[in-house]
Amino acid sequence: MEIANDPVNALTVDVEDYYQVESFADVVSREDWASWESRIERNTHKLLNMFARHNVRATFFILGWIAERHPRLAREILKAGHEIACHSYDHRLILNQEREDFRADVRRAKTLLEDITGVAVEGYRAPTYSIIKQTLWALEILIEEGFRYDSSIFPIHHDRYGVPGAKRFPYVIHCDAGEIIEFPPSTTRLAGQNLPMTGGGYFRLLPYPVFRWGVRRINRIEGQSAIFMVHAWEVDPDQPVLPGTRLNIWRHRINLRLTESRLERLLRDFRFAPVRDVLRLGRETVKSAEPLLIGPDPFYAPMD
Repeated sequence: MEIANDPVNALTVDVEDYYQVESFADVVSREDWASWESRIERNTHKLLNMFARHNVRATFFILGWIAERHPRLAREILKAGHEIACHSYDHRLILNQEREDFRADVRRAKTLLEDITGVAVEGYRAPTYSIIKQTLWALEILIEEGFRYDSSIFPIHHDRYGVPGAKRFPYVIHCDAGEIIEFPPSTTRLAGQNLPMTGGGYFRLLPYPVFRWGVRRINRIEGQSAIFMVHAWEVDPDQPVLPGTRLNIWRHRINLRLTESRLERLLRDFRFAPVRDVLRLGRETVKSAEPLLIGPDPFYAPMD
């Protein structure tokens, strides 16, 4: 398949361990995290080795809690040529935080990552995409804390997150504090709805040909870059089974054994680069897009 002329997509990794996901927050307390077997280093190394084989670079959104306990891992990610970005300190939903709590969280995580790696951290992704209508104030704080882009506003309907009607491709958001570029998790339009095409559980749930069709449509029909995400724990089908509801266990574990092989196919089928590089390549397109002003219902506009 000829891909040389296709847009370059953003490849991203959420660096978090299997016991840190929101689905199990009610049964695995943060105070007990250190008592669980850590599998983050082996899983991240598995991804680093895969990316090296395919000669691709990615953006790693790292939890501050992980970087604090595995500083060498963060430096190894950087040394391999990847971008370091922030995934909060300890994976708390923004909706459950007051503004100053959120500021303290991102400041702590960003400072840790910058001190450990020696590079500026420009990108942020909220735990469980938790920048939603009620938490748009978080964008002001991200700007004030020095972030240049965000990838948290998912333009879909979902029981846990999402801003239906939000723009589907990178755009600039203007706030009183300044501006930030939003690179929304990818979707494709099907039957008048946005179908998630961003990775994670959707990548494991959808048959690979369907996922490939969706990303190819974004690239070739809409002429846009997609953004793909994989959690480090998703390449670890032998991880311990955590307690929880049947639905949460199913969401977490479905098709874990297929992640690696599907990811290998994805890296052969599409072009990828870190988020910062994709945004740099598309800077003129992003800047020329109609900016959004944060105010009442800022995203409810005609769909892209």
